[in-house]
Amino acid sequence: MVKVALLVRLEVKPGHEQTVADFLAGALPIVEAEPATTTWYALRLGPSTFGIFDTFPDEAGRKAHLAGQVAAALGTHADLWASPPQIEMVEILASKGA
Repeated sequence: MVKVALLVRLEVKPGHEQTVADFLAGALPIVEAEPATTTWYALRLGPSTFGIFDTFPDEAGRKAHLAGQVAAALGTHADLWASPPQIEMVEILASKGA
């Protein structure tokens, strides 16, 4: 059962929307290789607002993901963000599915 999650909000500088959409879509194979990442969603919330929502069975899985390749890549692309990525630690109270 999933117990914890991450909710990440990304505000993109004008002109970089497609680059971020492509980056997020391309991150899927990396995340699929993470055994402790139960679910992972890349989202478009608005014209220049994107997000990531992912779930984990425990805190160790969440920490492993935060130390992984996708999180590192977000940090190296500071030129894309209108503001720093907002990362929220989320506790899952109830879920259906994963």
